[in-house]
Amino acid sequence: MTPDQITLFALFGAVFALLIWGRIRYDIVAFSALMAGVLLGVVQTEDAFAGFGHPATLIVALVLVVSAGLVRSGAVLLITRTLVDSSRSLGAHIAIMGGIGGVLSAFMNNVAALALLMPVDIATARKAGRNPGLSLMPLSFATILGGMITLIGTPPNIIIAAIREESLGRPFAMFDFAPVGLAVAVAGLGFVALAGWRLIPTRDDGAAGVTLKSVTPYIAELAVPEDHKLVDTPLRNLMASAEEAGASILGLTRDGDRRLGPRQNLKIRAGDILVIEAEPEALDEFRTTLGLQIVEADSPAAERLSDGATLVEMAIPVGARISERSAQSIGLGWRKSTVIVGLSRRGKQITRRLRHEIVRPGDILLLLTPADTADEVVDWLGGLALESRGLAVTQDHKAWAAIGLFAAAVILASFGLIYLPIALGIVVLGYIALRVVPLSELYTHIEWPVVVLIGSMIPLGAALEASGGTSLIAGGLITATDGLPVWVSLTVLMVVTMSLSDVLNNTATAIVAAPVGITMAQSLGVSPDPFLMAVAVAASAAFLTPIGHNNNTLILGPGGYRFGDYWRMGLPLEIIVIAVSVPTILIVWPL
Repeated sequence: MTPDQITLFALFGAVFALLIWGRIRYDIVAFSALMAGVLLGVVQTEDAFAGFGHPATLIVALVLVVSAGLVRSGAVLLITRTLVDSSRSLGAHIAIMGGIGGVLSAFMNNVAALALLMPVDIATARKAGRNPGLSLMPLSFATILGGMITLIGTPPNIIIAAIREESLGRPFAMFDFAPVGLAVAVAGLGFVALAGWRLIPTRDDGAAGVTLKSVTPYIAELAVPEDHKLVDTPLRNLMASAEEAGASILGLTRDGDRRLGPRQNLKIRAGDILVIEAEPEALDEFRTTLGLQIVEADSPAAERLSDGATLVEMAIPVGARISERSAQSIGLGWRKSTVIVGLSRRGKQITRRLRHEIVRPGDILLLLTPADTADEVVDWLGGLALESRGLAVTQDHKAWAAIGLFAAAVILASFGLIYLPIALGIVVLGYIALRVVPLSELYTHIEWPVVVLIGSMIPLGAALEASGGTSLIAGGLITATDGLPVWVSLTVLMVVTMSLSDVLNNTATAIVAAPVGITMAQSLGVSPDPFLMAVAVAASAAFLTPIGHNNNTLILGPGGYRFGDYWRMGLPLEIIVIAVSVPTILIVWPL
């Protein structure tokens, strides 16, 4: 080996060891290795930051913003609220949630898809009275599988398409991954839904209790707009929707008169204000499902809310500005463009309109406030912001606009009419113009550690390839399978890549393994495309540990899992992935 090769192998060995150790965040590890590579002379100074302008890096960042827009617009809730039912059997629930997760992950970042569906799955588990650990791991695996179907579903596919463009002159297109990815996703989801979930250890150690413990519900108000479909229908028609969302209808307010208690035959009028008891997520789901309005949210004093609003939970201490006063008396709406959406008060009935209700010390307020001034509003009121729970206001009236803009970009990029990063960039600009993604939140949705990881690893991977290091690895794998059919070499590459991905970040694994696959193919005198597809599938198929994929890490706490729980369902799933993908690759991408 040359000195440069020795240095680069040592750097990658250090990166892999530190990532497995896990005490230092992966982006710091990767960036430190990049800086070390420059100082040691194995990465040229002019190439040090080339990875941050690489198309793969930009696509990952843009996809995260687009994913946030699809969530904020209500496009995803439009799907989930009509398909999820807590009365279904666990197997049927896993199949449906997994199918939804798989489809969403194909067209949005799979981490974002899981982050969106995880609260839905936990809420369904709570309604069904079962441990969420039985369904969260299948959901995580389903979103990982779904990400394999398209170019933008998972970062490894983006990386491999970019490497193919650099090495062979053309990238993979949007749906080039679909034949193999879809076959693997269907087979994997079938296993997970029918048998895999039965392999998950069940225990009553209270691990999931932190996530499922009851949050004190809020008393909230929702207004019935003019010309609404519910006008002149009895109140009982809303009960099923409320129960499905996890909300309770306590009564309504009409012409200033609060009518509490069961009035199921009372006919609804335009302008009625429904009095609801619900947790924030359930409240937003119920409001979005029925098309109701947050009281006062459309008033001139609160028009800034259309530029991007957030829900803030705030506890009221003694001496707060709003303590012993009402929102109306301190001018909360016209001073701070903020509306009280809900009020939680243990053991005491709230009988007046929320804006007139005297706030007491110990109350918890749910505020709808401009995202860019949320901290200022909390400080002005003298309250204590509770730990953020990722609350966001769904803008359901923009759902179809968000879907249409994204669909147009995907179609244009799929037919090669516009370069994918440009198409996604236009979608982001469109979401900003439509205020689907508030300008103040634009950069908060980008997972910057992932961007730094990719931007740092790309120059290191290029240096390893330029030094001949990937040829050495490829030669070792070819020697190990000498005299055996080419498909055996393909399978060995998959197994090695999959093993690395189980303990490393899948993006880093793809950056290292893709050039190895190209070199192996060239040495064997066959097309590199089957080998690149094998790396794409294997780099994403990280099912044995909670550290191999961000999705598996996300569910570790909420599911109450232990480190050793993942392999029980993950190992047979990885075997199925290899068994299905190898013959499919050889059929779709001939040697």
